[in-house]
Amino acid sequence: MLELKSINLKRARVETLVVPVCEEEDIHSDPTVKALTSTAKELAEFKGKTGDRVTLFQPGGTKIERVVLFGVGKKEKVTLETLRAFTGKAVNFCIKAGLGTMTVATPTASAINLDPAALLKALMEGGLLSNHIFDRYKEKKERKPVRKIILMATAAQKKAHADLAGSVSAVCQGSIMAREWVTTPSNDKRPPAFAGMIQKTAKSAGLKTKVMDERWLKEQKFGAMLAVGQGSNAKPRLVALEYAPQDAKKTIVLVGKGVTFDSGGINLKPSGSIETMKMDMSGAAAVAGTLLAVARLKPSIRVVGVMPLVENMPSGTAIRPGDIVRSYAGKTIEIGNTDAEGRLILIDALAWAKEQYKPDAMIDLATLTGACVVALGEKIAGVFSKDRQLADAIVAAGETTHERCWPLPLPEDYMELLKNDFADLNNISSGRWGGAITAALFLSEFVGDTRWAHIDIAGPAWIKKASDYCGAGGTGFGVRLLCELLEKI
Repeated sequence: MLELKSINLKRARVETLVVPVCEEEDIHSDPTVKALTSTAKELAEFKGKTGDRVTLFQPGGTKIERVVLFGVGKKEKVTLETLRAFTGKAVNFCIKAGLGTMTVATPTASAINLDPAALLKALMEGGLLSNHIFDRYKEKKERKPVRKIILMATAAQKKAHADLAGSVSAVCQGSIMAREWVTTPSNDKRPPAFAGMIQKTAKSAGLKTKVMDERWLKEQKFGAMLAVGQGSNAKPRLVALEYAPQDAKKTIVLVGKGVTFDSGGINLKPSGSIETMKMDMSGAAAVAGTLLAVARLKPSIRVVGVMPLVENMPSGTAIRPGDIVRSYAGKTIEIGNTDAEGRLILIDALAWAKEQYKPDAMIDLATLTGACVVALGEKIAGVFSKDRQLADAIVAAGETTHERCWPLPLPEDYMELLKNDFADLNNISSGRWGGAITAALFLSEFVGDTRWAHIDIAGPAWIKKASDYCGAGGTGFGVRLLCELLEKI
């Protein structure tokens, strides 16, 4: 539970008060918090530097059981991400200590040159996102989430931001749901099962839901998608979720890659690369998570999520290098490598979604290429679009949410690398370099004149080690970014 609350710290009983503290200057206006900060800084080991932490028990003149002060560094360097990290660390501290309620001493926005609503939102996000524990497969549930997170606020702040806790909770729950799906092992989320999970959750959220099976895909001639899935005995599914208010003047389609396990197929992935391939459906999870948030946020635009779900496995029926398949759009593709499968399922989904929904803009998310990770590292996604305005809007949304993106080019002359002697296209480049670019160019052949962007999330979709507000595993990358974008688009 998340709450904005006016609190008199001299009188109120508080289980745990957490306080962000800067190195030199005070960033709080509450007199009790200011006094507690001064007391903490008198202790030699606490200076307010990033990583500093000190606990005060039952400070005099209050009914507070414990005060935990966290250093956040120099005041001029405090950002929204600093605040997310602070509440993330605070929640993790409370979880480890077995504490049920956490009260946040909200800093004064003007003291750190931040917008008041953005400041509150960042504190809420860090708290909610760090409170997620993936322990479904543990016999012993050793950690319990914090039951209640309270942010101190004045009466005026409570009135001005009355709806903020609800909207932030909606987005964070969408992100957490995406994390859950990504971290779930592949044996429990093969395409029919994963489609069922999405369908059940989406229906309960009030979304219009369709799940199309293998028979329908064959009838509609989704040749590229079916080719990827033909090696598995768990057959493909296409899931479509729709939020459609009556007064909608725009339609935005989101398409997410959903390879529930990617072995690489006949071009089998080696050890060191294959172990985490349950995360290759992160794009689909992000799209579904975004639609769940949208159902609660209720924007005035129509939002559609399309998720092609397959399992890429080697077998006697699997697609082979050298095979030629015909896509939904009619173009033929020679398979140069069976491990370049994500683009094959995406092109059928993109072409169908363009035709079916006639969107004003279409955005796909996919853990598409290792080349993008080589280019940008594990924390930044690549954005590809011929529409500069759309690409800039995505990058800006990522800066706001700290789901960072960087624009990469779509040079037309690189299309030469995808030409093929026997089919319209090859599914991989004939060259060694620029794999993220050629993959995006391949997708661009199937979107026509639709305003479109591709986000390659191969790097930030998964983390091996827990961060301040995300446990190890799936990150839910893209949900908060897309919700921010949909608010502005």
